[in-house]
Amino acid sequence: MTAPAHAEREVAISPARDKSDEISSFDPADFPTPTGREEQFRFTPLRRIRGFLSAFDITDGADVSLSAADPRMIGFDVAQGPVVAGQWLTPVDLPSALAWSGADRIIGVTVPSGVEVVEPITVAIVGRTSSYQSIRITVEHDSRATVIIDHSGSGTHATNVEVEVGRRAALTLVSVQNWSPDASHLGRIHTHVGADASIEQVVATFGGDVVRLVSTVDYDGPGGSANLLGAFFADAGQHLEHRLFVDHAVPGCRSNVVYKGALQGEHAHTVWIGDVLIRGGAVGTSTYEINRNLILTDGARADSVPNLEIETGEIVGAGHASATGRFDDEQLFYLRSRGIPEAVARQLVVRGFFAEVLDAVKDEHLRTRLWSIVDSELGSGGAASE
Repeated sequence: MTAPAHAEREVAISPARDKSDEISSFDPADFPTPTGREEQFRFTPLRRIRGFLSAFDITDGADVSLSAADPRMIGFDVAQGPVVAGQWLTPVDLPSALAWSGADRIIGVTVPSGVEVVEPITVAIVGRTSSYQSIRITVEHDSRATVIIDHSGSGTHATNVEVEVGRRAALTLVSVQNWSPDASHLGRIHTHVGADASIEQVVATFGGDVVRLVSTVDYDGPGGSANLLGAFFADAGQHLEHRLFVDHAVPGCRSNVVYKGALQGEHAHTVWIGDVLIRGGAVGTSTYEINRNLILTDGARADSVPNLEIETGEIVGAGHASATGRFDDEQLFYLRSRGIPEAVARQLVVRGFFAEVLDAVKDEHLRTRLWSIVDSELGSGGAASE
């Protein structure tokens, strides 16, 4: 029998901090260097992210390009724009604080009020060496838009993405991590959702040696809605980690979290942490979070921890679920018994597993590309992707 991909570490873990009282600061000096005993880093391979725990020597090692139908909506701003970046996003760990202080410009996307942007706005980041990136996306009231952040290339990169969705506005935000096998990426996405506004966030993580993304959401007024979707596929030796925190502090808001991951190959490792806090004043909240993991081969490991903290009983509903399982041989047998070759049958099952997330990507070109990546992952058979 194949040995487990990772032996359990014999370390004392610090008790989980109440999410309503988590340390946040723009100053890296306010954060102690992680040891692996902290709750927020206990699954993270600190040896492999050591370079993120001090300032990068090179901070411009990525090529960034912006595209939009109306070029006035995009640009680079050293002065941090008419709306000061950092109004909603505050770093909650050392790598994020270092990225904040190390970024020398803001990548800005601004959609004016009352505008519906039909074509996606794209921020493409192609890594070369190392870089810090700071991105601010503002969708003003009564507007609709789709923004795609596309990561590729190699190197070591840390990012902060601050998102503001104004009253009655709607934003679809897609973040793609299709790095080269030697790349490492630590990122933070924070979204501030206005009254009667909505955010649909799709995170698709496939490439990279180590990728760790922290997505957080808070609300400005009643009627806000957040739909957070994620798909990830880890091959041999990859560590893909996704952490989410939804902070319900105002009445009458909704959140829904669906993350699905597949793993194959020796020492493929994924981590999903889903935290939801319903504060005392957030009456009428509706929230649900779910994580599903599909293990395709021996030697892979998926860690999944949903957390729900409720400070009021006056809610519409709240729940969470998590499951990790192996490939269903009965499904495979059923398809093969009907003349479908094994490779095609496996592809159909995995495609069905990811469909809920990837089919939510409305842009046809991007959706086709993501499905193509999934198909190529299956074809690699668990070897590190090229």
